[in-house]
Amino acid sequence: MAELPRPLPLGLVGTAGRRETITATPAECAALAARFGIPAVAALRAVIDLSPDEDGSVLARGRLEARVTQACVVTLEPVEQAVAEDFTLRFLPGGREPDDGPEEIDEIPTGPGDVADLGEALAEQLALALDPYPRAPGAEMPDEAREAASSPFAGLAALRRPLN
Repeated sequence: MAELPRPLPLGLVGTAGRRETITATPAECAALAARFGIPAVAALRAVIDLSPDEDGSVLARGRLEARVTQACVVTLEPVEQAVAEDFTLRFLPGGREPDDGPEEIDEIPTGPGDVADLGEALAEQLALALDPYPRAPGAEMPDEAREAASSPFAGLAALRRPLN
């Protein structure tokens, strides 16, 4: 079962478009935190403007805002962070395959009956927006790791044996 189910039939978007506001419940936030392997998602909210395209797809432009807690990569202390991210997606009607070109807008196929799962799309955008290397304030790598990281050959130099 999806952590944040928000199904929307594309037919409900209409010619004038539609605005959807998604606010995750505490239980949905906890389920998303478990899915992402982080200590907490304290809040998640998004406003999404949906507009029909001539080809039958629906363009979604939105902004997500979240408060999350991740583990510091150095100390493992909890790091609270605010996430704010704009996104653009295209929901495709049934039978159309996504074009995964590098310059293209992310395209998401719909489910049976041309139903888009706005919640799953939002969860994926949150996953992409998370800091991959969160650090607690003042957390630094140990001196040895910093030295090894400063030069690609520093670690190899320590292993070198003197030639006799």
